[in-house]
Amino acid sequence: MFGQLRQWQPRRGVARALACVCVGALLIAWSNTAAAQDGSPEPREHSELDATVFAPFHAARGERVTQARTFVVRLTYPDEGRAHAVRWTLTLSGPGPQGAVLRRWSGTEQVGAGGKRVNLPWDGRADADARERRVMAPDGLYELRLLAVANAGTPREAQVEQQWQIAVQRGASTAPRVPAFQAGLQQLSRLDEEPGYRIVYANLHSQTRHSDGGAALDACHGAQEPQTAPFGPIDAYKYAQDHGLDALLTSEHNHMYDGSDGTNPAATPAEAKALYQTGLAEAAAYTNAHPGFLALYGMEWGVINKGGHLNIFNSDQLLGWERNARGELLADLETPKNDYAALYALMRERGWIGQFNHPAYAGQFLVDGQPLGYTPDGDAAMVLCEVMNTSAFSTNDQETETRRSNYEAACNRALAAGYHVAFSSNQDNHCANWGASYGNRTAVLVASPAAGMPVSRDSFLDALRARRVFATMDKHAQLLFTANGKLMGERFDNHGPLQLSTSFSNSAGRQAAAVAIFHGVPGGNGSVTQLSDQAELTVTPAPGPHVYYARLTQDDGNIVWSAPVWVNQLP
Repeated sequence: MFGQLRQWQPRRGVARALACVCVGALLIAWSNTAAAQDGSPEPREHSELDATVFAPFHAARGERVTQARTFVVRLTYPDEGRAHAVRWTLTLSGPGPQGAVLRRWSGTEQVGAGGKRVNLPWDGRADADARERRVMAPDGLYELRLLAVANAGTPREAQVEQQWQIAVQRGASTAPRVPAFQAGLQQLSRLDEEPGYRIVYANLHSQTRHSDGGAALDACHGAQEPQTAPFGPIDAYKYAQDHGLDALLTSEHNHMYDGSDGTNPAATPAEAKALYQTGLAEAAAYTNAHPGFLALYGMEWGVINKGGHLNIFNSDQLLGWERNARGELLADLETPKNDYAALYALMRERGWIGQFNHPAYAGQFLVDGQPLGYTPDGDAAMVLCEVMNTSAFSTNDQETETRRSNYEAACNRALAAGYHVAFSSNQDNHCANWGASYGNRTAVLVASPAAGMPVSRDSFLDALRARRVFATMDKHAQLLFTANGKLMGERFDNHGPLQLSTSFSNSAGRQAAAVAIFHGVPGGNGSVTQLSDQAELTVTPAPGPHVYYARLTQDDGNIVWSAPVWVNQLP
């Protein structure tokens, strides 16, 4: 399939080689090993700590009585071959969100690029102390929390936190009652007989050879050297379409258009800018040639170390901060590295919209020293927050990847800061398996076009701006959340009672195992907490701003998150 497709590639001929010689090997080495604050080399992209826990939602059939299962903690730190001391703790608590701590496992591992796997058997009992009377953990939902800390107490300290649910079920299921999705959609106050929306299942985070992605599955072992892999955007769009996706965004790292993960002093601005324009043109051409599929091209701006990645969906210009040996900017517009407040201001001015990618709870997207710091410009520009994604370097093409990350705590921090963001779920593919490592998708409710007409790029972007989105780990799921008939994503004033309603369906037959409605106060920088374990709830909020969203857990453990609604309760 891929062999017949040809892509534009940046020139790598004699002129570039001579330019590199003229600049000198010393300058090249210096530019790619800039020092961090502690004097060590600046980390390369995707060389940071990664920690995940695989927690089987249900016990195996043979363990129905005990409900025993094994949790798997995976740790990697692909930092130029160096090993790092990683202290980890896995905590099991429940049942319910306020449940007590039942068990705690911990350890310290020396972790490098090869990674470590730690198997943690659990016997289904509430007490680990054999001297005590050990009782079975009662039926219900439990939470597993993984905390991994590397290089504790040093300038290179890194931390990852993950949360997942498991079900303990020995007796009959007590699944909540959740109205069907279509019934909820048709009851919206703004709609008549027609539902009015088409669901577009998208993957809004992936890379190709335009930056550090695009490697064949049998040769993909992490991030690629920029612009060296065989497969580009057109290959990615065709693969995603062949695997049932409705839309794919190839989001290339903005600072790799010079063909380097550091700074290439011999690069030319014209080549970097031309490659970005080529990507935009290829996406538009593929969309026009393949009605029913939406090909999108954008950039992933920023660095992870002391920064944070975010996608910009609709910029027609390349943004950057790197300069070549002549001092020429290797981008169309200069955007200072890690200056998020300035970037948000530019995005708002230009009408560009974005997504917080795999956000950490602390240490990223700093504004005035605050992680996920709020600005009015950022609130206008940022429309999505990745709540879950699969391993960026997965080579799985059967939708069965078990290395998955949850960022709900960080996205809740953004909501509490005042950001109006919906949740998204993507794959960050760097290998040639775009959308196929797992069944997770970002589902976008796009205003239905005229009969027989495909969804357009403009209508898709309008839906993102309206936050008409739900994030799902199951490509068959449909979730709707409303407040007094207002659709998720909306902001409105309210008098009196507020009726919150969740609707759900799954075309593959999955059922709801649990549902929760969450509440927070935008701008209060407090916590976002569970308000109810029912699909429908009527409350009378206190005067002032409020944010609500629904999270539904399927009977297979896959989770679906609604977009929030934002309510200003009037006295």
